[in-house]
Amino acid sequence: MTETSALRKKVAVCETQPITAEGIRSILNSSADLEFLRAVDSLVPAAELVRKLQPDLLILDKSFGSQAVLQWLSELRAFQSTTSLIIWGNSITEPEALRLLQSGVKGILRKTADPNTLLACLRAVAGGANWMEDTLFRESPRAERYPRSELTPREQQVLELVEQGLKNKEIARELGIRPGTVKIHLKHIFEKTGVRGRYGLALSGLKEKGVLEMSHS
Repeated sequence: MTETSALRKKVAVCETQPITAEGIRSILNSSADLEFLRAVDSLVPAAELVRKLQPDLLILDKSFGSQAVLQWLSELRAFQSTTSLIIWGNSITEPEALRLLQSGVKGILRKTADPNTLLACLRAVAGGANWMEDTLFRESPRAERYPRSELTPREQQVLELVEQGLKNKEIARELGIRPGTVKIHLKHIFEKTGVRGRYGLALSGLKEKGVLEMSHS
């Protein structure tokens, strides 16, 4: 094995469609820093593959179902695997993206991504980053109208709790205010930041803190 091949990151694929897995193999064959390892077509052999071959990266098809994937992730964590997970699918909602990131997934992208976007995701995750396509937002975040520093102290508190995944009633209880007051604060936060929806706020917050990289495709 040459020094160059030893440094290449090994990529495995768990994909329901063999022709799609072959497409990924073809893309990686032209890459100097990424190497296609193996493809499997279901979650059970994927777990075996991770245990035995310990790929650096695993691309996992979301079409197995969100709950099945989340359960699989929890079982994988018990193994203390060092493999970084990338989930891709035809459709991924903001709530799903946030749950996946909170469950330890490092990369999220759509199957409609072009080869350069796929490679950007793989390289970012291989480098230790969390990565997501910004087009997964219902509306891609617009440029902020105001810096977040111009939110009121209470709005900052509400925003922090939203980013932690708390619901309105939980935020109200935490801050000692009414749920209706939380809604008013959220309305003002949406107006000021230009981000729509609580999941969008949470994802945008991860991006702003440098926890999550997003593409600009």
